[in-house]
Amino acid sequence: MADKKENIEVTSAARLSVAPMIDWTTRHCRYFHRLIAPRALLYTEMITSGAIIHGGCERFLAHDPAEHPLALQLGGSDPRDLHEATRLAGRFSFDEINLNVGCPSDRVQSGRFGACLMAEPDLVADIAGAMIEATDAPVTIKTRIGIDNAPVPDMLFELVDKAARRGVRRFIVHARQAWLKGLSPKENREIPPLRHGIVHDLKRRYPDLTIIVNGGIASPEAALRFVRNLDGVMIGRKAYHEPMSLAAFERTLFREAVADPMPSPHEIVRRMADYAGRQCDAGTPVRAIARHMLGLFAGRRGARSWRRHLGERMHEPTTGPEILLDAAAFVSEEDETHEIPSGRQGEMACP
Repeated sequence: MADKKENIEVTSAARLSVAPMIDWTTRHCRYFHRLIAPRALLYTEMITSGAIIHGGCERFLAHDPAEHPLALQLGGSDPRDLHEATRLAGRFSFDEINLNVGCPSDRVQSGRFGACLMAEPDLVADIAGAMIEATDAPVTIKTRIGIDNAPVPDMLFELVDKAARRGVRRFIVHARQAWLKGLSPKENREIPPLRHGIVHDLKRRYPDLTIIVNGGIASPEAALRFVRNLDGVMIGRKAYHEPMSLAAFERTLFREAVADPMPSPHEIVRRMADYAGRQCDAGTPVRAIARHMLGLFAGRRGARSWRRHLGERMHEPTTGPEILLDAAAFVSEEDETHEIPSGRQGEMACP
């Protein structure tokens, strides 16, 4: 099949993306992140093909238009099911459909998808081909550099080569091997050593493909060094635990954004309170929104009181959107600058 032309706006947005993280990058989290980083490409949590086919599209795929550019990450191993899930997702206008070939959890392995698919590059190519047939959006793959004791980088190169022949033009590579036995998902994000050189080798081998690196990106300055040779960076848990760091990443990687006015954390709270009001009117409990905002004031005086107030009250059944404004009152707005601390916490890549 001929390659489908990628949307230039989405390809540009992939210069900075926020990783798909199960139970974290929900629609409410994405709306929050979009207020901080207007240009970044956001990803859904991984959603299995079976959940979409049998569980109801609206439940899993509905999102606010403000979240765009937005990618849907799918998990599964049956080309027919993934074709159908991709087709059903069509009416929700995602800007990209991504296949998970990187998650190492036992639950995912039992379904024969995620990182274990790296051992079956022909199947990955068949899945990618089936997904491409079902959508006009670009189909991409997120993967590891290898699994277990398989030869690295041969396993990665074979997977990319076969998927690219079927029309995949963008690959997001977590620069660690995944150990499918003996390590938990958390340990798989920390113990296998980072090997960024392999991602650079992949780009040199396939210069016409779009190659995004994930893992170990601790600062905007480090991200800028990566994009001198690669096409973009994906940030995971740092974006979740220190959300305002996203603004620093964006202003470093999208130079034209520097002149744009940046909302302060307090302004973001006010906007999220308005959003929470609309969502609560529709039946969403405020805790589903507030839990993603705990790290908003990370590194600022009053941050601990902000977190404590939200943590203690957001689970109460009578709590409403005003909890966000009440908690923000513990953090002074006086002399608040728009300089966003990038933080010192290292990036821990997504599952």
